[in-house]
Amino acid sequence: MGGGREFAISLDGVRDKNVMQLKKLNTVLFPVRYNDKYYADALASGDFTKLAYYSDICVGSIACRLEKKEDGAIRVYIMTLGVLAPYRGLGIGTRLLNHVLDLCLKQNIQEIYLHVQTNNDDAINFYKKFGFAITETIKNYYTNIDPPDCFVLTKLITTSQANK
Repeated sequence: MGGGREFAISLDGVRDKNVMQLKKLNTVLFPVRYNDKYYADALASGDFTKLAYYSDICVGSIACRLEKKEDGAIRVYIMTLGVLAPYRGLGIGTRLLNHVLDLCLKQNIQEIYLHVQTNNDDAINFYKKFGFAITETIKNYYTNIDPPDCFVLTKLITTSQANK
């Protein structure tokens, strides 16, 4: 990789003492403001919510919520995944998403999904690389942002994927 200095990407859990890092990132990354329930769900998800550091600088995060389906199975909802613009393309988002996908495999969680604004081609293409597919379109999902529509992207995880 050339003569440049290699920077380590590390992940850290979100706890009460560093949840402000997540709040600051979300303010910069996303056009919506998240309420206290979002942060409570993120904290409650344990290892499914992580901050990403590049050379010890907090540059990204993934925040998930664990949901119980009617049949009792657990599924994962990705509430947010984002990386600050100057740090995109360095594998940080991939590292965050792979972390959660690996947890799903280890815990036998077979479904993971998220909502993406219909004009967010970069995000849609990113998730498709990991086997997510558009499974639904919801009109007027978002308020105060344009376009207000979203896609639901879903990935079903099978145990055969354990041997990537």
